Amino acid sequence: MTDLATLTAAELTAEYAAGDASPVEVVGATLERAEAAQAAVNAFTLIDHEGASAQARESAERWRRGEPRSPVDGVPVTVKDILLQRGHPTRRGSAAVPADGRYEEDAPSVQRLREAGAVFVGKTTTPEFGWKGVTDSPLHGVTGNPHAPGRTAGGSSGGSAAAVALGAGPLSLGTDGGGSVRIPASFCGIFALKPTYGRVPLYPASAFGTLAHVGPMTRDAVDAALLLDVISRPDSRDWSQLAPPTSSYAGALVGGPERVRGLRIAYSPALREVSVAPEIAAAVRQAVERLAELGAVVEETDPPLPSFDEMRAAFHVLWFSGVARVTEFFDERQVAALDPGVAEVRAEGAGYSALDYLAAVDVRMAMGRAMGAFHERYDLLVTPTMPLTAFAGGVEVPEGSGMRRWTEWTPFTYPFNLTQQPAASLPCGLDAAGLPIGLQLVAPRHGDATVLRVAHALYAAGVAGLPEPTLPPF
Repeated sequence: MTDLATLTAAELTAEYAAGDASPVEVVGATLERAEAAQAAVNAFTLIDHEGASAQARESAERWRRGEPRSPVDGVPVTVKDILLQRGHPTRRGSAAVPADGRYEEDAPSVQRLREAGAVFVGKTTTPEFGWKGVTDSPLHGVTGNPHAPGRTAGGSSGGSAAAVALGAGPLSLGTDGGGSVRIPASFCGIFALKPTYGRVPLYPASAFGTLAHVGPMTRDAVDAALLLDVISRPDSRDWSQLAPPTSSYAGALVGGPERVRGLRIAYSPALREVSVAPEIAAAVRQAVERLAELGAVVEETDPPLPSFDEMRAAFHVLWFSGVARVTEFFDERQVAALDPGVAEVRAEGAGYSALDYLAAVDVRMAMGRAMGAFHERYDLLVTPTMPLTAFAGGVEVPEGSGMRRWTEWTPFTYPFNLTQQPAASLPCGLDAAGLPIGLQLVAPRHGDATVLRVAHALYAAGVAGLPEPTLPPF
């Protein structure tokens, strides 16, 4: 018998259409998985049994009448606790944010899913204000990795990645300001896309400004395309959104692996200077070789990015200023409740001047210009997503690494927030400890369909796939 909690969104709606499964059955199985995932790895801030069950019953009736609202009607979805969801607190991982505020509005992506008939299972964990690449907070504790609970799920969308990996809903909404959907996707073995900036409307505006993206976290590229088709619809609350897409992202996947033929792919195994674990380097190279076998024109080369010292310094100015801004009006009690790391970068961010900020913007502009020229020659850039696999939970940097901040071990992700390019992570193997390895695909701005098409080809070719966790009771 098929385990309904392991099916993709596309598979579920095919079951609904054929009358072989009901949203009520699926949501029941998903809620069981959500409770088990919470017990195993602490992936949720809340699980909404009553609300999800009611939404599932409404969806089942629409399918019975043959009137589903969308290709994701009745599909279970989770929402990172950075995004507003009507009726539930959005505390952003912070004990300084009240639980009893007025939560009467949906974020644009949440509203689009509500209109599409999706079923909201619960909200997922985040570090405080999504500030770092792992998921732990004073409010909710540590979120563990589905493949090894003592290790981190990554972050800042770690709860979403763990939920998807453990079958607690095939779709999740994450946010990514420096790698926050791609880092946990790599560590947990799922697919995640950071779309081109502005592709998915965002409201309220992020304190991290134009670094912040909303993106799909799913079991494969097909589901990500289905989800992106829904959440990229316009919303007047975001003044920086892009024009609506002119075609379907899901439709762009038709054709399978042959759609890769002739694409010009740049393969950068280390972005010049990153030390990558040998098992990761080997797995990514093998995936790239498969792309060449599928007919892509692959060249090993590095993009013309500045040094990591320069990029990281610019990112820190923008990122730490955002932390200072989001906590600017906190009182003494709220400041005392902050994650110690947040308090540190808050103080650093408050010390930057407007000229420091504008100098960091200049670095971004130069990077964007350089990557624009690079992509005139290459349709896609391939790198590892991460130079390492998941390390111990509850710490910002790997123990004994000598590192101070999370940006030191995420060199492949945050540069492409600076440039606003679409970038995805997909699983391409396991290390000797059974921990997932991620591969990153980066396209020029507005090249989201190319990223999804190549990712789908790798799934269809058997290179990518969700490694099933072995945690009890799974």
